[in-house]
This record gives sequence, C-alpha cells and structure tokens, in this order.
Amino acid sequence: MRKLSLVFVAALLLASGNVLANATEGVEPAKSLSNQITKMLEDNTFSDEDSDLTAQVRFTLNNEGAIVVLSVDTEFVNLEKFVKSRLNYQKVDITNIEEGKLYTVPVRIAS
Repeated sequence: MRKLSLVFVAALLLASGNVLANATEGVEPAKSLSNQITKMLEDNTFSDEDSDLTAQVRFTLNNEGAIVVLSVDTEFVNLEKFVKSRLNYQKVDITNIEEGKLYTVPVRIAS
C-alpha cells in the first residue's frame, strides 16, 4: 500500500512539473500584429459620408519584418488606396517572423 502511494505522489509531481515547465507568452503574435495595424490606420481623413467602410486585407511579411500588402477586398477605391499606402512596407515588431505566411485582417473605418 505504501508503494502505491509513493507511485501516486511521484506521478502527481511529474504531471505538475510538466504543466509548470511550459512557458507561456502573455501576448499572442496575431493580437500584437493586429494592434500594430490598428495604430497605423488610426489617423484618417475619411468624411462622415464615408462612415463604416470595411475591407479584407491580405498580406504577408518579408524577411525584414515589413508588411507586403497583396490585396484589399473592398468596394471603396479610396479605402483601398489608403490601406495600401499606410501598410505597404511598414515594419512591424514581431518576434517570430514566418516569411511568406498569408495573413487576412478585417479592417473597418468608422467615423
């Protein structure tokens, strides 16, 4: 009976040690990238008539950590030009750069 309890305690210690040994990061890279893009698009000159503009932005990151906009899916030409001019070749601060990985971010400009 005593050996059984020792085996149980040893298994419990190993399991808890594995859980505590996993390093977790506080901020997900996708969230960080999304926040940086939001800051890049904050200051805009769209009028009240152009409120609630939406777009789907597809981009990738190059080896230097800069955004390369591939497409902007929207009905508004001015929004497409604005997003491309603000995001294209802007460097972002991200630790694990996966060159060539495609990202899609929804963009909404509201007045």
